[in-house]
Amino acid sequence: MNKNSFLFSAKGIFIAVSLSFNTVMYAQKAADISTISEKTLSSILEKNRPYYTQGKVADYIPELGKMDAKAIAFSVVDKNGKVFNTGDVHKKFTMQSISKIIALMIAVNEKGEANVFDKMGYFGTDKPFNYFSNLETTGKPLNPMMNAGAILTTSLIAGEGEKPFLKVLEMIRYITKNKTIDYNKSVYESEKSTGNRNRGMFYLMKNNGLISGNEDQLDNYFKQCSIEVTAEDLAKIGYFFANQCVRFDGDAAYKNVEIARLVQSQMLTAGMYEFSGEYARTVGLPSKSGVGGGIAVSVPGKMGIGVFSPSLDQHGNSSAGYHMILDLVKLYDLSLF
Repeated sequence: MNKNSFLFSAKGIFIAVSLSFNTVMYAQKAADISTISEKTLSSILEKNRPYYTQGKVADYIPELGKMDAKAIAFSVVDKNGKVFNTGDVHKKFTMQSISKIIALMIAVNEKGEANVFDKMGYFGTDKPFNYFSNLETTGKPLNPMMNAGAILTTSLIAGEGEKPFLKVLEMIRYITKNKTIDYNKSVYESEKSTGNRNRGMFYLMKNNGLISGNEDQLDNYFKQCSIEVTAEDLAKIGYFFANQCVRFDGDAAYKNVEIARLVQSQMLTAGMYEFSGEYARTVGLPSKSGVGGGIAVSVPGKMGIGVFSPSLDQHGNSSAGYHMILDLVKLYDLSLF
């Protein structure tokens, strides 16, 4: 070996050792995921509780405006299905847009992905959840996470009358193993009486030939948004999609790798409304928020996270909820990136 070859080899070994050392040091910075505890969650919750003052409870739906802005809860379901809770974990709130991922699962199971997405896009968006001017230009919703796409998704679920809604409700009861879950009739009536923008989307899509039914289909959407859950229920939903549609107790009746990938990809690209791009950079996990104050998060192959705090930021996402998730992600290095 000549002198230059020796120097080159020595340099390569030094770089490799340095990279390996840096990798080890970086890995040591993140806490071991197996050390998650209710004490850890409680510490994160208390640190971020004050963020409720930086947001506002949704009041465009009058019944939502009655929520206690100070309520807050944090739940995690780990890889083994063990549940960790802290805060107002028994406080119920309506799912709102989080119900969209369940409706999408059911519609694709019944109709197939190609048939569902022939009527809408896979696009991410920089527009608010109730944006619909694209219905007048492209003729189709941008994605199934925005209201227009979600209304269309629910209309694609088979069944007359409220049967599509009941399918969504029963699926949520199954995933959470919580048969007491139901919808809030007062919130439903409030959404229905004030939902003229959603009604406009419904009729634009009907005019475009995407929807053929009547307003019963829209009522099903209002009802699914009004389903009441807890932060723990959301963590179990997050776990379900993070683990190939296998329930937290190991029940694999609906196991489906492709459905899980589809739903999580939509959560990642459009699940946090127009904040989705920045959220993917900071949190880096498939997540779905709702204006009821909840966020469901999937950590693929690992865990589900559920948070609740009804005070919303300018994007319609829970302010304290976002910061709790962000702190947990940083502590355990959970980002996909």
